[in-house]
Amino acid sequence: MARGRRVNSSGEKSKQLLLEKAMELFSSNGYHQTKISDIVKAADLTQPTFYLYFQSKESLFNDLHENFQKNLYAILSNKEAELQRDVISVKEIIHSNLTKIFTYFVKNPNLSKIGFYDSEQATNLKANLVKILVDILNNESNQLIVQKQVDNCTLAQSLMGTIERLTLTNLLTHEREPQQLADDIVNIYFVEERVLVTT
Repeated sequence: MARGRRVNSSGEKSKQLLLEKAMELFSSNGYHQTKISDIVKAADLTQPTFYLYFQSKESLFNDLHENFQKNLYAILSNKEAELQRDVISVKEIIHSNLTKIFTYFVKNPNLSKIGFYDSEQATNLKANLVKILVDILNNESNQLIVQKQVDNCTLAQSLMGTIERLTLTNLLTHEREPQQLADDIVNIYFVEERVLVTT
């Protein structure tokens, strides 16, 4: 393979291949155990090709996390399906978002492991997801009845802990499908609710 290949359609394929192989290696071996030489060997490319697209292993890892984060926020900001409905409840909003998140995780298991568990930014990402959950709960708290009366921030953090744990133990192991796991979680936390009629 020629050294210093120009960025073109073939070059973009090389970049994508490097990202895919890096995801596999980071997910299975961990960030610190994976070397650039391992990535380029798995992709059957050269180290000079690697440096055409990435300054370092860290920059590649950060690109993967940013891609994961961008996709996850895009999923959560897509309100079109919800806005088309006349009647919607908090339980349905949370169930819908969980199903979309879990579906994304199942379709992208290696990237999800990196972005949701392994990267240094994963803690901040989960803190932001907790804020999104708190906003949903605060906006609709008048229609929500949970198993125990708790502060919405505590409830959101508990939900996040449940999501984090069950993704590893039930979802990525294929013991539960995305919708099944979303069903399980909302049934644990939300027993009854009054329906909110949107205008």
